[in-house]
Amino acid sequence: GCPRRLLLISNSTQHGGGYLGHCQQHIQSFLGQKVKRVLFIPYALHDRDAYARTAREKFESLGYRLDSIHESCDPVDAVRKSEAIFIGGGNTFRLLKALYDNSLLHEIRKRVLEDGIPYMGSSAGTNVATVSINTTNDMPIVYPPSLKALGLVPFNINPHYLDPDIKRTHMGETREERIRQYHEEPNTPPVLGLREGTMLLVEGDKATLQGVTGARLFLRGKKPTEHEPGTDFSFLLTDSNPPNP
Repeated sequence: GCPRRLLLISNSTQHGGGYLGHCQQHIQSFLGQKVKRVLFIPYALHDRDAYARTAREKFESLGYRLDSIHESCDPVDAVRKSEAIFIGGGNTFRLLKALYDNSLLHEIRKRVLEDGIPYMGSSAGTNVATVSINTTNDMPIVYPPSLKALGLVPFNINPHYLDPDIKRTHMGETREERIRQYHEEPNTPPVLGLREGTMLLVEGDKATLQGVTGARLFLRGKKPTEHEPGTDFSFLLTDSNPPNP
């Protein structure tokens, strides 16, 4: 089976808490004691130095050293030597363009899918772990050469998924409507809407929903379904369960 190990987090910061505070126990359980250093990829934010300082402070408090890829003179070599990879949130288009510009997509895929090193993503870092960034909430402030992403899982994720608020008077499209419009296009994969405080743990061919708030699953041609933490989403990892035509 595939040796991949992924922790795909919806959000980096939860209301009332600090950076990665709501999921730090999940991070420690995921990385374990074998990992000593984490390679951080801060490309989703403009101020990479400040972003790296924030991430470094958090990971060192959890017992891990952190190296930021933007401080390396050879990003490809940094990926090849990494023990674990963490891609943080920000603007998904900026992040994906930087991954293409630095020729990192193939290298990250190889390290994760063939070598089995742990991959963590939050928000934009979760988006780029999937088939494409088509279901991101972000504005296209820059233009990557393709919307195709790392493809560590064969479906898409919508981080920060928001349910419609019946008390609000705003008449704009809901997140559900936007995902449905995406599924109006042919051959579009499933979309997992991860609410704040929720994450997906992938270990080989097993995927489990973790966190506190649950998720909403969208399959093309079907009504969305609600899922609580603990749900087994392993069927999403196999191409034998494609969305309806």
